[in-house]
Amino acid sequence: TTWAALGLQDSASPLMEQLTFFHDHTLMILVMITTLVGYLMFMLFFNPYTNRNLLHGQTIEMIWTILPAIVLLFIALPSLRLLYLLDEINEPSVTLSAIGHQWYWSYEYSDFMNVEFDSYMIPTNELAPDGFRLLDVDNHVVLPMNSQIRILVTAADVIHSWTVPALGVKVDGTPGRLNQTNFLMNRPGLFYGQCSEICGANHSFMPIVIES
Repeated sequence: TTWAALGLQDSASPLMEQLTFFHDHTLMILVMITTLVGYLMFMLFFNPYTNRNLLHGQTIEMIWTILPAIVLLFIALPSLRLLYLLDEINEPSVTLSAIGHQWYWSYEYSDFMNVEFDSYMIPTNELAPDGFRLLDVDNHVVLPMNSQIRILVTAADVIHSWTVPALGVKVDGTPGRLNQTNFLMNRPGLFYGQCSEICGANHSFMPIVIES
């Protein structure tokens, strides 16, 4: 993302592309509805005439009940399709475990023996000149691009949330529970995220960096 950007981040995974398309699709419907209702209200303010047949008519009641229901279908069906797509777990090439602690992440590559490390935010006074304040960490998560990645998320103390917006991934890490999701990165780069569950005093100081 760039400074003062209003839109979503550029997607780095097919699922995030789909989420972006759905966002734009829904926003288009909302703009059309807002324009229509705004126009009607504007006209009502300045229209001195009243149509007696519109005041208590079965027909108009039917129309303004059925039309919104049809519009809602145009939002509901793509939304359901996307929910099922996001939940689909394909055959993973790599499995990563992310464990939330107060207040840092620790990672384990479950396919390998004893490959685990903690990932702490780099304090501002130790930051490199080209570093991102409150976003850079000392140990990046390195993952292959164009491969199915499964991530298992849990927490050791309170509820955390492992979130990387560019990948369209947001999974709650709950103590005593293992949540999983998957993603595929279709371009190389550094993707930043933050814990997005209010998990205590240093909640805003446990960022995530993925190196694709």
